[in-house]
Amino acid sequence: MADNNQRVLRVMRILSALFLLATGGIHLYLVFAGVGGILGVAFVLNAVAGVVLGIAMLILRGRLLQLATVLSLLFLIATLGALVLALTVGLFGITETWDFMLVPETVIVESIGIVVLAITTAVVLRQPQPAARAEG
Repeated sequence: MADNNQRVLRVMRILSALFLLATGGIHLYLVFAGVGGILGVAFVLNAVAGVVLGIAMLILRGRLLQLATVLSLLFLIATLGALVLALTVGLFGITETWDFMLVPETVIVESIGIVVLAITTAVVLRQPQPAARAEG
């Protein structure tokens, strides 16, 4: 049973990393496609965060992994939330449209990523943590 739980956790961590990297990759692609100004800077920061969090999902263990999963979930929620704001009322004076490059794809990737990361976070937070070593 524990072996099966570890296998599920490994698969969920890999899927989470892929969605984080995909989100970062989409934003980096948009920068190279000509998005500039404050939006371009935000997209570069988003790309860097996606890569860092994606790598963290694969290499961290224990409490740091717990922190990384929660931060990754919040990151994708914030990223999708920013896009939804830009599509509706505007964000930083920018109003986005559905026909702009990769908007529908981004909504799909980030929505699925949020679900995957929510499951991953739940699995990681339910994992038993090793007891702290007594130093003496």
